[in-house]
Amino acid sequence: MKVSDFDFNLPKELIAQHPSEKRDHSRLMVLNRDDQTIGHHHFYDIVDLLDSDDVLVINNTKVIPARLMGEKEDTKALIEVLLLKEVEKDVWEAMTKPAKRVKVGTKINFGGLIEMTCISLHDEGIRRFKLVYEGILIEKLERLGTMPLPPYITEQLEEQDRYQTVYAANLGSAAAPTAGLHFTKELLKKIEDKGIEIIPITLHVGLGTFKPVSVDKIEDHHMHEETYTLTTESTYRLNEAIKHQKNIVCVGTTSLRTIESNYDNGFHEGTFDTNIFIYPGYQFKAVKKLITNFHLPKSTLIMLVSALASRPFVMRAYHEAIEKRYRFFSFGDAMLIK
Repeated sequence: MKVSDFDFNLPKELIAQHPSEKRDHSRLMVLNRDDQTIGHHHFYDIVDLLDSDDVLVINNTKVIPARLMGEKEDTKALIEVLLLKEVEKDVWEAMTKPAKRVKVGTKINFGGLIEMTCISLHDEGIRRFKLVYEGILIEKLERLGTMPLPPYITEQLEEQDRYQTVYAANLGSAAAPTAGLHFTKELLKKIEDKGIEIIPITLHVGLGTFKPVSVDKIEDHHMHEETYTLTTESTYRLNEAIKHQKNIVCVGTTSLRTIESNYDNGFHEGTFDTNIFIYPGYQFKAVKKLITNFHLPKSTLIMLVSALASRPFVMRAYHEAIEKRYRFFSFGDAMLIK
């Protein structure tokens, strides 16, 4: 299958530069797979669109202020570092710009609060750094770093918490699980009052989620590993949901990839790495429905959505979204596939 099969022309003005005024007032497109129909709603309608035998899986990861600007110790050249993943205590995988200036042994200073030493080189501008600092790392990052907004968002984000879900709890992501940005605490309460169980998992979003596809054939693309955790309680509740034949509804592609990675004749508690790549032809093991945003052309995310709803149906929906002026990408509108 060709990557070009997932391309489409998106007018630049449809790329959302800021969140909707109220989280749950974004628009919601509903794709019904049974009759191949497309409906148009607002996100607050999700309560009525979900069924009482659904369970909602949310990703409670929390974005760290992972984008940092530092100075090379020897030349004072500016280096941008985007922390992606802590691979061991105080050793981080990071994207660097300009990467060619960062070699093994290069030291970068960040405001006198953190020093990073490059310890290994990897493809696509990725480096591994040993971090040296005093005190608590997140406190240093909050002083030095900024939210790692995607490059297609060019406007300043005035309220930093709008790039966090209202249920964000576990620090570690380099990007937000953006489908969850539409929920408010009040909306979640209405969903629970309807009898729909909400089950948290944690997947720390890294390069595996947002790395561009640079090959022609889908099968040649390699997904980077991301770390996820299922707690004892969440594992039990997910297994009970399967036992009672409830529908697992994932909020976002990160939740879906977690569920599909973990399920093997049941769910299993613990912390694991996944590089699962889902594209058309994939046979889903546990997920029945998906709440997601509108994704970039030729991305792994639109391929995942097309695996669940079929490529022709998804491309038809995307063209209709463009015609009806839906807002795209991280701060854009949402889609429910049922």
